[in-house]
Amino acid sequence: MVKRKKLLVWLLSILTVTVILFSACAVYVSDFYSADEEAVSAFKQGFSVNATVLDSGDIAYIPQNAHTGIIFYPGGKVEHTAYEPLMLALAEKGFACVLIKMPFNLAVLDVSAANHYFEKYPFITSWFLAGHSLGGSMAASFACNNAEKLSGIILLGSYSTADLTKTDLSVLSIYGENDKVLNKEKYDKYFPNLPENATEFVIHGGNHAYFGFYGLQKGDGTATITPREQISATADKIEEFINKR
Repeated sequence: MVKRKKLLVWLLSILTVTVILFSACAVYVSDFYSADEEAVSAFKQGFSVNATVLDSGDIAYIPQNAHTGIIFYPGGKVEHTAYEPLMLALAEKGFACVLIKMPFNLAVLDVSAANHYFEKYPFITSWFLAGHSLGGSMAASFACNNAEKLSGIILLGSYSTADLTKTDLSVLSIYGENDKVLNKEKYDKYFPNLPENATEFVIHGGNHAYFGFYGLQKGDGTATITPREQISATADKIEEFINKR
């Protein structure tokens, strides 16, 4: 009888801990930065490239005669549609772009998402993998083990914990001058993980959140430029980086 009571107490304890952990996880993944739909919609006006929402929820922007593609991993706990303006700005420059919808808005839950697209668009002869914040780190992690599939990676307010020095990848690292979310100590610590020819660019007046349209981010610095200006500067630098290869 005593053993049975102890077993019941143990099972009840396990059940309680499980419920608490499940509830905590549910709260964590449901708390994310939503896209500013009004701002995104306003930004879209005047662009000639149409967006195609795929069955997965990913969004593709495929301009005519595109030969270079960019697959984009969103920042952690940021709704992927917040990055539509950046994708449109790049597509308008002639790059095919695929914006990934991550499970629960966390790229760490689908690091290999890019694999779905290398064969889907056979006319793309050169692929770049890009990502913001956590998305950039996960993009670098994927690139470390799949370098042969990529021409390069683009990190926005991010860093690579994976060692890419033995790859032939071209790397562009961009962050905002007023970015207070990016851990600069870790950024500097892991910068040597990038190939020697890596390009670094600081957006004057930019911050962490303004690579997308999702409003202010907790702990971030105050930008002295608009999200539209930061996105435009980012797209211009990416275009320059890719065309110089």
